[in-house]
Amino acid sequence: MKFVRALKTVVPAAALCFVAAAITVYPERYVEKCLQGFALWAECVLPSLFPFMVITLIFIKTGAAERAALPLKRVCGILRLPPAAAVCTVISVLSGYPAGSRAVREFYDGGCFTAADCRKTAYLCSTSGPLFIIASLGFKMFDDKTAGVKLLCFHLISVAAVGIIVALASGKSAGGKVMRRAPNGDLLYDAFLSAVNAVALAGAFIAFFCVAGQIAVDFNLTLPVEKLISLFAGEDCAEAVAAGLFEMTSGCRALSAVGGKFALPLCGFLVTFGGVSILSQQLCYLIKCKVSCIKFIGVKFLQALLCFFIALIFQ
Repeated sequence: MKFVRALKTVVPAAALCFVAAAITVYPERYVEKCLQGFALWAECVLPSLFPFMVITLIFIKTGAAERAALPLKRVCGILRLPPAAAVCTVISVLSGYPAGSRAVREFYDGGCFTAADCRKTAYLCSTSGPLFIIASLGFKMFDDKTAGVKLLCFHLISVAAVGIIVALASGKSAGGKVMRRAPNGDLLYDAFLSAVNAVALAGAFIAFFCVAGQIAVDFNLTLPVEKLISLFAGEDCAEAVAAGLFEMTSGCRALSAVGGKFALPLCGFLVTFGGVSILSQQLCYLIKCKVSCIKFIGVKFLQALLCFFIALIFQ
């Protein structure tokens, strides 16, 4: 146990020191990459995330989300989920990462979810938003709105299929308490402040992992992944996916520039898996709800694989 605890401390510390050293030695490359990450956030993520994040927080804090869940209580019961899980899922689908995980945390803090409910609901509430996939990815990156619509369908089907299987395989929900939060004069201020913090945090994650991903590619730390993907998709796609495993948005942009029949399915994999950046953003909220990091990442990987194969067959 002592060795495991030491490993958990030493490995992240060594990785951070390595990243810091690389930035210090090659600032002309990695400082520029950091700026590119912030530009990518401002162009593709900020417009699609911020408005929906404000709406989501107001929806939850006023209690409207809890009331809206009541008609779906029976469906959630069949899936062994708490009633509010339906609202969290809708919020996730409309807003995208990490709004669904934030919603799960809000309902957990409000007493609507038990830790077991969070562990089941988290997998269904982990989706990208339509504005990002259709507008940013489909229209801007692939120059094809239809491709974005298809990818959104593949993505949602994959997340729902695996998430429902996990929920059905789990025990019955013990949640269902009503979140009693009366609106007050600070409601709008709190909602906007929380949304600004969440969106700014997303930008910081994107910029940091853009740099970390580029360092990993430059120093051949992702070589096994690249070799595997290059067997069927080519070296350019392989390098794009390797970078996307750290920061999904930059990987998708690189794949759209490469093109080919594997570009869209691999984008589907990256969007559904999320990469280290998006996984970290979600786990910031979910760890406090006692969601296992390893299980969450494992389920996300299964969802991503399913999305890849669906997109490959039906694109």
